[in-house]
Amino acid sequence: MSTLLPQLVEQAHAWITDDPDAETRTQLEGILAQAEAGDEAAATDLADRFSGTLQFGTAGLRAELGAGPMRMNRVVVQRAAQGLADYATARAETEGWEQVSAVVGFDARKNSDVFALDTAAIFTAAGIEVKLMPSPLPTPVTAWATREYGAEIGVMVTASHNPPNDNGYKVYLGGQAVEESARGAQIVPPYDGDIAAAIAAVSQPVLADEGWSVLPDTVADDYIVKVLSLVPQQDRDLKIVLTPLHGVGGKTAEAVLRGAGFTHVTLVPEQADPDPTFPTVTFPNPEEPGALDLAFALAQKLDADLIIANDPDADRAAFAINDGGTWRMLRGDETGSILANRTLSTLENPAEATFANSIVSSRQVGALAHSAGVKHVETLTGFKWIARVENLSFGYEEALGYCVDHAQVRDKDGISAALVMAAYAQELKDAGSSLPALLDDLSAQHGVYATDQLSVRVEDLALIPAMMKRLRDNAPAQLAGSSVTSVEDLTEGTETLPPTDGMRYYTEDDSRVIVRPSGTEPKLKCYLEAVVPVTGSVADARATAATKLDIIKADMSAALGL
Repeated sequence: MSTLLPQLVEQAHAWITDDPDAETRTQLEGILAQAEAGDEAAATDLADRFSGTLQFGTAGLRAELGAGPMRMNRVVVQRAAQGLADYATARAETEGWEQVSAVVGFDARKNSDVFALDTAAIFTAAGIEVKLMPSPLPTPVTAWATREYGAEIGVMVTASHNPPNDNGYKVYLGGQAVEESARGAQIVPPYDGDIAAAIAAVSQPVLADEGWSVLPDTVADDYIVKVLSLVPQQDRDLKIVLTPLHGVGGKTAEAVLRGAGFTHVTLVPEQADPDPTFPTVTFPNPEEPGALDLAFALAQKLDADLIIANDPDADRAAFAINDGGTWRMLRGDETGSILANRTLSTLENPAEATFANSIVSSRQVGALAHSAGVKHVETLTGFKWIARVENLSFGYEEALGYCVDHAQVRDKDGISAALVMAAYAQELKDAGSSLPALLDDLSAQHGVYATDQLSVRVEDLALIPAMMKRLRDNAPAQLAGSSVTSVEDLTEGTETLPPTDGMRYYTEDDSRVIVRPSGTEPKLKCYLEAVVPVTGSVADARATAATKLDIIKADMSAALGL
């Protein structure tokens, strides 16, 4: 039996007393009883649940549902909401804000509605004017509404594409809380640290019984109208297969596409409705193997032109194309280049535009921008950084996140990206071309920019800093036979980037590797890129790049000691 068990028993009993949720109380009572009876697995589980407190950061909160301070539950969420309310009201008093207002949204995951309602009750008790979403809606709707209503706080209860038993708490600041260019964007330092300190200082959350307002059902329609302004409304014959992967984006995305004139939109029936158990997928993430199998089968049956997949909260979008008779999903970097090229074609004055992407994304968008006289900015990973780029015309990150309408949504938006991508695919089809042909054209003009990942999932989180230290102590001298000419420790920051935990390598032949811990999963990620000029055929250059990537991946595995 664990030596910590007496202390854990005391902590668990205190938690049970405070927990307003009968389900998690019962769960913890069962684990505690098993641990006290000598069940070592239960004792270990108990110790894990009370090993600390979920830390609030730039990603807000995200964890597995369950009892205890290291899980997502009503106690943790209420404390977070109270701390956020205390932070905002303290700033309001100090800075002379007239009123603090908030928009609170939620997806269809288990307890998302409960956590949203608790947040509304706590904000209201603190004197914050609250607008609660009327139903489970996509994250981009909350991001848009935070800006649309001038709210100081936006909260979205979602775990995005995490496993079914996870949930999360995402925070935006707007209104009087931040400068105009960042209104409606996710939090960054120092806001995250200040909010975390306020959460840590919470003694007892206070909930109101009433007083918040519920937005009308038409709030989603208002968002849809804004999205539709991105393309002309006209008859379109592109055949689209759409899947929300059991998330909340299906109804909104379909309405946007049909509103733009796409009459041939077919939802994958098994995945069309919100379902928090995500029964047809192992992980509700379009990037995961098998997630789009049902969409591929339906697209093949219907002879479709394009597959669109949103993740469960619809802030990301994946696209699949029929490439030479075989359906395949576009890499996020490929989609980034396609959408960047489409944006270039719409710019009235390229010199006044700005493109941005995360440092781990491909450099091809930068090449496109520079060739067109458009300013290009690289940011740290995450849309909390990309969305803050001033005068942003297009932004993206390789993990399927795209911003095509910065004026309306200061975050990634999988629904507006889906519309713009579909409209561009229609334009290419009408011109006798296609998305695969466009990718070939971009490679012929700018070179093949091939990307891949080496992702190392760990059970012991201590292995991640150990691997990072190994790289810092012993930088690889060569990658794929090309000398490493630049080694950057990103913890020191650069002229254009704030400090972050990561390493960046460049080689003599312009290959690049970035290594960083994942911000949302127990993984170490290596982002690999090989650049090959096209001197013969694009296919030959792609084959050369693919071979390089394979060797770089093996070299990095060795450097990490795998």
